[in-house]
Amino acid sequence: MKLVIHPAVETDRLAALRSAAPGAQWVNAVEASEAETAVAGADGFLGKITPAMLARADRLRWVQTFTASLEHYLFPALTAHPCVLTNTRGLFGDVIADQVMGYVLCFARNLHAYVRRQRERRYEPEGGEGARVNFAAGPGVVNAMDRATIYLPRATMGIVGVGGIGREVARRARAFGMTVRGVDRFPERVGEPEDFERVEGVDRLGDLLAWSDFVVIAAPHTPETAGLFNAETLSAMRPSSYLINIGRGAIVVLDDLVAALRAKRLAGAALDVYEVEPLPPEHPLWEFDNVILTPHTAGYSPIIAERHLALLVENVRRFAAGEPLLNVVDKTLWF
Repeated sequence: MKLVIHPAVETDRLAALRSAAPGAQWVNAVEASEAETAVAGADGFLGKITPAMLARADRLRWVQTFTASLEHYLFPALTAHPCVLTNTRGLFGDVIADQVMGYVLCFARNLHAYVRRQRERRYEPEGGEGARVNFAAGPGVVNAMDRATIYLPRATMGIVGVGGIGREVARRARAFGMTVRGVDRFPERVGEPEDFERVEGVDRLGDLLAWSDFVVIAAPHTPETAGLFNAETLSAMRPSSYLINIGRGAIVVLDDLVAALRAKRLAGAALDVYEVEPLPPEHPLWEFDNVILTPHTAGYSPIIAERHLALLVENVRRFAAGEPLLNVVDKTLWF
């Protein structure tokens, strides 16, 4: 059995991979030209395969990506090729969900606003200088401070994409007492996951958006999700609702989001991914006080490299043993 890696991995990672298939011939190719030559006669390929490499593969049965997303990975010849494709999904769920709840807490408690005011040395509650809790006002009285915060046990969250990340987001939201619903392309596969009140098909997206105080995009970039959140979709959200995107930047049309924010058709947004990255410094999104922008860091954690290697090692072991592989991808769907 012959296995090719490109780009090349570090010595310690290569040793771990070798240990999972000690009888295999390994080529840890530094240059693309080296991988193109080595892929002839290879049974498996780990890393970034190109059309030129695939054209020289005469017995390739398996390709393992180093990434979870596939929008920049797949090409027509690979989609049509009979090889099995596997990715690295499932590594980031809890890590990204933590960041989502960070956004939620910022909006619920106005922390994003207070950080800005700290830099301006402004000791001012959200709602203005006169915003104070008046315990003598009597029941039923709503003051500026009440309106400036969100009580999460009475808040709703709609999750678009009920995969590993979406489920972890829901688990954390439920811990804060929130009510959670979701939509997914394959609700029948999702079933009735714990922490969701219900999960429906994407044909019910409009209903979900109208119901949600917080809308979380946790879907992959596919031909069906590209540009999904456009002006029409955003119009289904309430002016009091917040949009959070930790899925893929191509899902949200940023010009339409800017227009919705300017018209105050949304309460705010938090984005970790963008149509164009890095987000240009002249982009109008930087101007909004009710927008949180992070530089595609939701998946950052010291645990990810460890998990990434463990997944690759396990799939190498399974491939060598003729066992079913983890994270098999439907190449026509991009996930």
